[in-house]
Amino acid sequence: MTGVGFGAFVRRAHDAGRLVVQPRMGMSSPERMRAGLLATRDARATTVGTITLDSYTRVGDLESAKLAVLEGVALNGYPIVSHAPATTLDVLDGIHGPGFPVQVRHGSAAPLDIFRALTAVGLDASEGGPVSYCLPYGRVPLRASVAHWTASCELLAGLRGPGAEPHLETFGGCVLGQLCPPGLLVAVSVLEALFFHRHGIRSISVSYAQQTHPRQDAEAVAALRALCARFLPDTEWHVVVYAYMGLYPETEEGAYRLLGKAAELAVSSGSERLIVKTVAESRRIPTVAENVAALEHAAAVAERTARTPLDATGTQTYAEASALVEAVLELDDDLGAALLTAFAEGLLDVPYCLHPDNAGSSRSYIAADGRLAWADIGKMPLNGIADVTPARSVTSAELLESLSFVRRSHDRPPPGETRPCESAHP
Repeated sequence: MTGVGFGAFVRRAHDAGRLVVQPRMGMSSPERMRAGLLATRDARATTVGTITLDSYTRVGDLESAKLAVLEGVALNGYPIVSHAPATTLDVLDGIHGPGFPVQVRHGSAAPLDIFRALTAVGLDASEGGPVSYCLPYGRVPLRASVAHWTASCELLAGLRGPGAEPHLETFGGCVLGQLCPPGLLVAVSVLEALFFHRHGIRSISVSYAQQTHPRQDAEAVAALRALCARFLPDTEWHVVVYAYMGLYPETEEGAYRLLGKAAELAVSSGSERLIVKTVAESRRIPTVAENVAALEHAAAVAERTARTPLDATGTQTYAEASALVEAVLELDDDLGAALLTAFAEGLLDVPYCLHPDNAGSSRSYIAADGRLAWADIGKMPLNGIADVTPARSVTSAELLESLSFVRRSHDRPPPGETRPCESAHP
């Protein structure tokens, strides 16, 4: 490793005992995007910058994105492909650098144009993956997504050299974001990291999204770390935790309570980076000030949280994730082909995912203790490994109720649970 770039910055911060916190921020106006990056950099926290792209660019509708730029129409993110490179260079001027790396976040199953645009302005950090940015988000065939991501990884890997170490983050640990038992989340995150690695990327982060049960989340991150140590020995890697991806609490106290638990999970599990969410998540796109408040709250919680290592390999989550990863790796030396076969045969099967390339046989539910559990594993190779409740049917009403479980439990916490620290946020 060269000790430069996004991954190296996060590693140095972690070695110094600091959690890196990051917003999911993107504005179509170059002036507002620059102001957002400056505010993130200047927050009372160890931060990295984010340029989140708009929906038109994400789905490849570049004509509509370009028209919006020409007409000055506001979008829900920064259209990096449609802005002139000189415009984006002005956004980054004096901000992006070794002391404040910037990552481009997008959500695209076909990101080659995005990668060309970001590399043209000197950026070399992004995220996603052939599975995680395909199945939940649209109807792009998985085969096409694998091909697009192969080309995109190889383009980014071509930047490697003295003073340059491009970075990719897998979104695999956030597949659907909710109601997905963590063994599958961990497995997809590891498999996408291996996909990146086999296409030349040597600085990688693996993701895990906060779910419904703190202890189960801690076990999942421990399993993720153990599998990365096992399968990525020659790679600079770190773990990024996402604050809960589903329906967010509607009250300010509930939102900060849930974010605080995400920060505690990140630090206690030894994770290096945290993607925050804000008090506005349940209602609208957050302002820059709300993002900064979330960054500073998470950093304050992180400072008073200690690491509490867990047994990494003796858990249900590790057993499930390890079995899934091993089963896919045995299918084909070409990992892209192996992923296609795994989904075609139902060896990987995301619950409640309607994409045509997903088998759709698996089902999950929230158990009485709050843990995510399997009601049906479909054809996944988890017989004798997963704890399945086969007679447990999940009705549509129960599914809807489950989707709001985290929101309800944090807006109305159990009696005696402490409130968020008032001094940690405005």
